[in-house]
Amino acid sequence: MKKSLLIVESPTKAKTISGFLPKTIDVVSTKGHIEDLPKSKFGIDVEHNFVPQYEVMKDKKNLISDLIKKANNSSIVYIATDPDREGEAIGWHIFRVLKLKKSQVERITFHEITESAIKNAMQNPADINENLVNAQQARRVLDRIVGYKLSPLLWEKVRYGLSAGRVQSVALRLIVDREKERNSFSPVEYWDIVANIIINGTEIDFTLSKINNKSFKISSESEASEIINKLSKGEVVLRDFKKSKSLKKAPPPYITSTLQQDANNKLGFSSKKTMMLAQSLYEGVSINGKNNSLITYMRTDSVVLSSPAIGSIRNFIKGHYDKSYLPNKENIYRTKNKLAQEAHEAVRPSYFDKDPESLKPFLSKDQFRLYDLIWKRTIASQMSDSVYENKKMTIDIKVDKEIYTFIANSTIVSFDGYSNIYNYERVINKNFKNIENIGDVKSIKLNKFSSIQHFTEPPPRYNDASLVKELEFRGIGRPSTYATIISTLITRGYITRVNRYLSPTDVGCVVSDFLCKYFEDIVDVKFTADMEDKLDSVANGKFSWINIVSKFYYPFEKKIEENKKLISKSDVTNLGESEEKCPECGSTMIIKLGKYGRFLSCKNFPNCKGMKSIDGNENYIDEKCPKCGSNLILKRGRYGEFIACSNYPTCKFTKPLKEKEKKVLDIKCPECAEGQVVELKNKRNKVFYGCTMYPKCKFTASNIDNLS
Repeated sequence: MKKSLLIVESPTKAKTISGFLPKTIDVVSTKGHIEDLPKSKFGIDVEHNFVPQYEVMKDKKNLISDLIKKANNSSIVYIATDPDREGEAIGWHIFRVLKLKKSQVERITFHEITESAIKNAMQNPADINENLVNAQQARRVLDRIVGYKLSPLLWEKVRYGLSAGRVQSVALRLIVDREKERNSFSPVEYWDIVANIIINGTEIDFTLSKINNKSFKISSESEASEIINKLSKGEVVLRDFKKSKSLKKAPPPYITSTLQQDANNKLGFSSKKTMMLAQSLYEGVSINGKNNSLITYMRTDSVVLSSPAIGSIRNFIKGHYDKSYLPNKENIYRTKNKLAQEAHEAVRPSYFDKDPESLKPFLSKDQFRLYDLIWKRTIASQMSDSVYENKKMTIDIKVDKEIYTFIANSTIVSFDGYSNIYNYERVINKNFKNIENIGDVKSIKLNKFSSIQHFTEPPPRYNDASLVKELEFRGIGRPSTYATIISTLITRGYITRVNRYLSPTDVGCVVSDFLCKYFEDIVDVKFTADMEDKLDSVANGKFSWINIVSKFYYPFEKKIEENKKLISKSDVTNLGESEEKCPECGSTMIIKLGKYGRFLSCKNFPNCKGMKSIDGNENYIDEKCPKCGSNLILKRGRYGEFIACSNYPTCKFTKPLKEKEKKVLDIKCPECAEGQVVELKNKRNKVFYGCTMYPKCKFTASNIDNLS
């Protein structure tokens, strides 16, 4: 009797699935993509409808030979790659490369790796969805066109080694534009006046809200003092004391973007780290010797929960909370994105009998923290609303014919509801303490005044959370692309993380300005969002992918050729004149972009080769030197950016800007069996392998051929 073959992308996923299936089904992994566009040439046949010229990856040839043998000896081949465009495309490549017959292939999809979900999928197979494949193929071709055609122009006109990406360039523009806003921002001084008033024997601070029922602005200390002098002679009158209740509805369960935002804000995880951890929880974690998938598929834009999942959540709430925490009816959420696939579920735990604490011994610290976040958000989504008690007291101080209105607010949680498990905070508004304890006003007496100086602040830099939120709001990218967008910009050296915020480098600013000036469409937010909508239309079978690529390619190719002749390198790398004089000839010096960032060059170059570094070309960061307590600054050196003490050379403290990223492999450490094998690089940039449990485990290896 022939076996059946089930093919997935990940070895861990294969191991988890095999635990649910009989031995008559062989579960194998492709370890990701098996073919792609060539690295050494364009790989798009423009003359023949932009057909991609895929090549089998060199490191997958032996694996493919093995898969072909297994497929030929199997009665059925199940293609069980991920349930999104990327997964559909990988499935299509498997079908192509293995030269499978349609009659022997069944495409199955599932959004959670549980026994019931796998068996249900196998009982309801389908064909490979060519619309999804075409949408992914169109994205891949468009990205190749931009990268392959535009990058050489950047090498020629800016500097060698740069590259451009279609969607990443828009994200870079957002980050650079925000930095320009910050640099051009001029802080404006303003003052608040606070009246300390004794109500029923209790001191309460009130803030001046209006003068003669109109908005106002106090711009200086002298102006504030003048008003306070007037107020000290005034009459205090209670205008209003309002009490009200308000409800805050339970939040929906996570989708990809909100998971990345919350993990960044609450746990400090980058988008890339969040998705890596979520992938490991989805594919399976070893619990008592058996792999268990702990969450549903993590790339989704749907907030929908299945009826069985809602039933399990409500049963959990009923068994662990007072009945007031369980609504009479289930909470229903509607996905805002009209193009979201409602067949998908939100990100949620796969099993509701596996609470975070029970799994803690089997998870890494960060896996536990992310699972705990997903668990609590999912449970909270089916709990009762939080109830708030609001109090607003309005005081008038009358001076001659003028009325100065002061306000104090208080908001407290009278019933925590869902916030008992998610974001619980008893006192919400802490600025106006004591008002929550005031009942009927029996006595009122003016105590004292004070003034507080403020300055308006520039808009904050984006962090992972706020950038993902902005990209989602503007329709840039899709759930599977957010983390890649940010990590690609960091890898290219266009942005860096400074205290968790994303800051553009000099090169990033120049590249963004270059694209904005000469390739406006590429970095236009609306153009890119419209392209995403068109790709969604391809996925829905309403648009031809060839037509989309064709309409993009020919105008873009024409603009490339025009700009090759139009742009000179000095137009791009000369960033303006400085006030500095050349130390060699006394001429004006030009700010230029070089290999390691900005520097000053003599205007008469190449006749005069005078150069200077730009003093003060560092950004102060919100951190003190651990050696001397001085401010730390972000500096740029020969090998890139690093953090150093501003008190140099007296203090020579330095540290890398960020820890080297480690690629975690799906291989258990052969020495300690606790950690996983990670790919590392030494000082000579040579790859070697170690253990995630270092320094507890000192395992190292020069290759992994004998480990996998």
